Amino acid sequence: MVAVYALFTHAFPSSSSESLFSFPPSPRPTAYFAPPSLSTFRNHEWFSLLKFTRTPRAEPKPLLTQVGLRPNQRILIQCRYINSATNALAEIGMLFSFFQEIGIDGEEAQVVLDKNPALTSTSLDLLRTRILSFRSVGVDGLELSRLITKCPSLLTADEIDAFLHFVRHDFEGKIEPPQLKRLFGTTEARFLVGFDQKVRLLLHRGVPREKIFDVLNKLNLYKALCLKSVEEIERTIAFLSRFGGIDLIVRRPTLLNYDLDTQLVPRVGFLTELSGGDEDATGTLLGKLPAILSYTVDHTKGHVELLRSLAGLTDEQIFKFLLVFPNVVSASRERKLRPRIHFLKQCGYSSNDIYKFLIKAPLFLGLSFEDNLAYKLAFLVKIGYKYRTKDMAAAMGSATRTSCDNLQKVIGLFLSYGLSCGDIVIMSTKHPQILQYSHSAIEKKMEYLINEIGREVGELLNFPAFLGYKLDDRIKARYELRKKVLGEGMSLNKLLTVSSERFSTKKPAYVVENENLNEEMEVLSDK
Repeated sequence: MVAVYALFTHAFPSSSSESLFSFPPSPRPTAYFAPPSLSTFRNHEWFSLLKFTRTPRAEPKPLLTQVGLRPNQRILIQCRYINSATNALAEIGMLFSFFQEIGIDGEEAQVVLDKNPALTSTSLDLLRTRILSFRSVGVDGLELSRLITKCPSLLTADEIDAFLHFVRHDFEGKIEPPQLKRLFGTTEARFLVGFDQKVRLLLHRGVPREKIFDVLNKLNLYKALCLKSVEEIERTIAFLSRFGGIDLIVRRPTLLNYDLDTQLVPRVGFLTELSGGDEDATGTLLGKLPAILSYTVDHTKGHVELLRSLAGLTDEQIFKFLLVFPNVVSASRERKLRPRIHFLKQCGYSSNDIYKFLIKAPLFLGLSFEDNLAYKLAFLVKIGYKYRTKDMAAAMGSATRTSCDNLQKVIGLFLSYGLSCGDIVIMSTKHPQILQYSHSAIEKKMEYLINEIGREVGELLNFPAFLGYKLDDRIKARYELRKKVLGEGMSLNKLLTVSSERFSTKKPAYVVENENLNEEMEVLSDK
């Protein structure tokens, strides 16, 4: 730095008696630069980057004399200092220009260098190659500059190259960029070692190649793969194989995020205990909703305890209900479960009634009250249902299986055909499901009933279940087949309720009765 000072601060000699590299008698200033602004200057402008503060120092001339250096030797050393300093400044300048190219300004660049000094000794070619590798997997622009500012080691860590090569070539860059950004932003490079081996393990254990991208894009890669050893992942897969195996992971990849011993084993164990120790039944439950394992034991236990104590259900009934509606564990106990079970009890339902109701209408515990149930309750009250009765509860159960819009259209359709609100209550009390059928399907069946079969709409009051049978496969097929034998006055109830097997293999009782009656009439006529 002595030579740098002589080059930039000492004036050229005015006479031949003064040496170009002689030192001024006054105390010598120490020169240093401020890196944050270097990237905006060219090489010939370095003089403006030097800031000086005066610090007293001893006269160096005696020191050079003491070590026995002749004047020409001193000049050679000082020239080398000048060249070295100039090269160092040029390299720093290029490094700051590189940072500017990728969107990191001078102050941020200085922070990056402070965090990772190894950057100053890393080839710019290697740094540019690393940047290209990041861009090849979709990590670019502002997100890349933010990542480097947060984790400067991404530019120099050896483990990064192998990981990026695996993602780019083996997986064709199909791991989504946001997923990679999250990984790079939270994971030390050393945890990326063996990532490829763990992914290949998933493939080897049965994850389909076409599904592996979806699995990896839904995982917390840091928790599920980087922090776990191959052996831990193997143990997790082996444990889940008892309850559905790799299919659970494909359908719910986040299961791999959980710790086997402290999370998965206790949660599966609680459900198995509730099932009475039936691992097959537990596997069926997990197959219907693998996400049930995302809830803690305490959370699930709270729902089970409420169904026990308030609804009076047994563990066997609770588990069967979970098989029907496993999403009940996501419903709020205080906002949904408790008030709705109270409602059923106020309607006169016993514990067994509540169980049967929930099996048929499980969504009653899950739907929003404000956006769904309140509107349907208002419809039912408006057409004549009495509040807090078993009939109303049954009607509400059916109404939960359709939309508010469809329910309104069904009621409007019945009214348009001349039925009264009281008629609708009578029909839906006998057959509550009519409230949940599609209004367009009901209209087609009513049209066929009136125009083709030739019946009055009032016949639905006695046999509302007519609206529940399929028009083409059941109603039309059977009516067309039997009307030639039985005529148009046949009983629709008997025609449609007989089983398909009996209908196709033997004559129904009402057909036999009709034939016997015809035979008797023929005998009488002969007499």
